[in-house]
Amino acid sequence: MYPPPRKDFIALTVSDPLSYPYNNGKHRKQSCWRKWKQLSRLQRSLILFLLALLLVLALLSHSSITKRWREFSEARSWVEKELSFNKNVDVNLFETTIRILGGLLSCYHLTRDQLFLEKAKDIGSRLMPAFKTPSKIPFSDVNIGMGTAHPPRWTSDSTLAEVTSIQLEFRELSHLTQDPQYQEAANEVMRIVHKLPGKNDGLVPMFINTNSGQFSHKGVFTLGARADSYYEYLLKQWIQGGKTEDELLEDYLQAIEGVKKHLVKQTGPGRLTFVGELTHNGFNPKMDHLVCFLPGTLALGAHNGLPGDHMDLAVQLMETCHQMYQQMETGLSPEIAHFSLHAGEGQDVVVKPADRHNLLRPETVESLFYMYRFTKDTKYRDWGWDILQSFNKYTKVPGGGYTSINNVRDPMNPGPRDKMESFFLGETLKYLYLLFSNDTELLSLDKYVFNTEAHPLPIWPTPPN
Repeated sequence: MYPPPRKDFIALTVSDPLSYPYNNGKHRKQSCWRKWKQLSRLQRSLILFLLALLLVLALLSHSSITKRWREFSEARSWVEKELSFNKNVDVNLFETTIRILGGLLSCYHLTRDQLFLEKAKDIGSRLMPAFKTPSKIPFSDVNIGMGTAHPPRWTSDSTLAEVTSIQLEFRELSHLTQDPQYQEAANEVMRIVHKLPGKNDGLVPMFINTNSGQFSHKGVFTLGARADSYYEYLLKQWIQGGKTEDELLEDYLQAIEGVKKHLVKQTGPGRLTFVGELTHNGFNPKMDHLVCFLPGTLALGAHNGLPGDHMDLAVQLMETCHQMYQQMETGLSPEIAHFSLHAGEGQDVVVKPADRHNLLRPETVESLFYMYRFTKDTKYRDWGWDILQSFNKYTKVPGGGYTSINNVRDPMNPGPRDKMESFFLGETLKYLYLLFSNDTELLSLDKYVFNTEAHPLPIWPTPPN
């Protein structure tokens, strides 16, 4: 027999609204005690258990927050006392911009600590000699202590991805410091590339000459290494600037049409959609893992009002990037995949011996993060969880850290390389954390745009008409 219903199971008010107000402390205590005694033993036990649980969780949360704050304070102290850019050393313009400048700018926005902005201005200023070229296309290398810059020893070319994937950071530095030199130098590169001949329906070659300012090594078009983040930064600069820079949007939309026209194909066995490469008008069914940034970028564009078929292509390519993991014996993707175009060829994904390594790259989990944020489809979380479990099983080092491996097809001997790339911490784990977070406002994609090293930078307010 069930007990009769009780209105006072957990009472939020202890007085009848029509009765006299409680202003006597002793009477109030007696009334509360009577109500407590009226509860069953089970009800009292449940309330006490919940209160104890809340207390434990509060203590744990406080301990965790305190520990994280202590770790941050230690890192800040190192930046303040130890981090100096006054060194006679050559650095790569692109890598230093996306990692160090981007990281400092992002840290400033998340903390509002002036120290990080000052450090960002210091390194940004030291990188500026790279832009002192005949064409205004920057050199690849800068000596940040001597204030000199030069191309690689073997060529006067820069890779297109490197010179067109520094804009978010330099634009933001000008935005914060009110010093236009950084944004002007970065924007000039985009203006030059926008006007250049030699594109193929918006697709760009992989190299550009710093003397002439013209494309070099023409005829090869890829969304992989040396070109990938050019396409990513077209969209993200347009978003960063409040969707006002029409040339950036025009170049991005034209490029995606070029991708669909020339590079998108399907496999024969499983009808997987992939993005290959064009080599002097010949199609190569080869796709770098780097290309798995594209589903997330397409989804981001669709979220910002671009054509719906961009999202359709994002869904298809996300499945393919997932299969690049799923079809490997370790559950980890190779660095490069080839695809079978004919139905009778067996597997969709073919991996050559030289391409079987895994470098702990972030591109697939990055796109999974975008896809889950925009669709709320839990399969993208599930796929990310599977990847994390494979990282833990085959790449985790017992003494701490993770390592790249030589062979994703050999679970018995994956061949650890004893090397962990910085992007595993900066990007891969960050995107996994955001993928699994239930807080969809944590670094909201309506407020922040991520640079190509996963450092969030704020989207600027749209200027008034």
